[in-house]
Amino acid sequence: MFVTAYLAFIVLTGLCVTLEITARRLTSSQAIQTAVANPAFRRFQKLFLKAYLLALWADWLQGPYLYKLYRHYNFLESQIAILYVCGLASSVLFAPVASWLPQFLGRRQMCLLFCLAYSVCCFTKLSQEYFMLILGRVLGGLSTSLLTTVFEAWYVHGHVDVHDFPKEWIPVTFGKVANWNHGLAVGAGLVANLFAEWLGLGPVAPFLLAIPSLAVCAWFVCLDGLRCLLSDRRVMLLGGVQALFESVLYIFVFLWTPVLDPHGPPLGIVFSCLMAASMAGSTLFRLATSAPYRLQPGHLLCLAVLLAFFSFFMLTFSTVPGQPRPRESLLAFLLLELACRVVPMERRAAVLAWFRLPLHLLACLGLLALHGEVSGSGAGEAGSGTRHMFAGCAGTMLAALLAIVSLFTLGRNDADLRLEGTKLEGEI
Repeated sequence: MFVTAYLAFIVLTGLCVTLEITARRLTSSQAIQTAVANPAFRRFQKLFLKAYLLALWADWLQGPYLYKLYRHYNFLESQIAILYVCGLASSVLFAPVASWLPQFLGRRQMCLLFCLAYSVCCFTKLSQEYFMLILGRVLGGLSTSLLTTVFEAWYVHGHVDVHDFPKEWIPVTFGKVANWNHGLAVGAGLVANLFAEWLGLGPVAPFLLAIPSLAVCAWFVCLDGLRCLLSDRRVMLLGGVQALFESVLYIFVFLWTPVLDPHGPPLGIVFSCLMAASMAGSTLFRLATSAPYRLQPGHLLCLAVLLAFFSFFMLTFSTVPGQPRPRESLLAFLLLELACRVVPMERRAAVLAWFRLPLHLLACLGLLALHGEVSGSGAGEAGSGTRHMFAGCAGTMLAALLAIVSLFTLGRNDADLRLEGTKLEGEI
């Protein structure tokens, strides 16, 4: 059987190579030739293929030794059958969800979720606990459903909506995927056999080998957003302003209650006031950009950051230890809620992930430092820590204002940063 398997592999490999060469000679269309001649399309296609083929490679690596791994852990055949059923049921249940989730959570984010879920699935194979293996099969079913939908959705969105390439070129890319996919499957079997048997690492080795591939796949998915960010300074400035704003809002969400609660206000009513201010800010944005006023989004963004800066500046003085001013603090919180809805959620760019991670990490570290200061100090000094946090937020908003000034300098005559129907400088 050993010799038969290797002989069959050699014969089938030779047959596949011959058929592939013949097919390439006979199938060459004008659309393929035009697409190949476009350098922008080639760059975009190459980035997608790197990410997607790595995902497929990681998937294929897990095929040959799944059953043998469970047998290696001394599970009964009936128990293994249940594990397979869990994976199949998970794939069926998650399939409808995986088809519409990218529209709400973002295509790139769902690709990253695939990489994370499949990596955790691979890690569970190290455990011999039955429950952990069931969890791994559930994650594997989720990952399989995502693999067949989110990468295609990511590519089609980028191809049509972002780069505006002809739709006739889409089959060119997925034709390459189909050609490479079979070769990857063959190669995955060879590599899995090499690590599991020839090197004697056992049936769990291919699953661990898939994890680095998934990590690199996630990097290529993120690289798409990073290239967009670095190619346009306006995107970098806008993303930086938005991420700075989000970071200080995390601190505001944590601190408004401990600032106001010692003075006995009804917290439910205060929360309703904050939400009403937020609603007012959203409505003000719609009014300001409507036909009678036609205020530009850039000016509204500057106004929002100014309001936030003024709010935190007020809070640094209304939270002085021993001299609290709760009414002024409440007014500052209301102004901040008003400001944070002036620019609506749907205008945020996907590339913000590159800003959110470091800035939100800094916000978390600031809150942890505040917690340590409160835990190791008296009540009066705790107020000092809160005041310092608000002062830091005011400085953050000042940095955001400087970024907006730079953005105005770059985009003064830029139609992309203006509402439709408004005139640029110098137009009649």
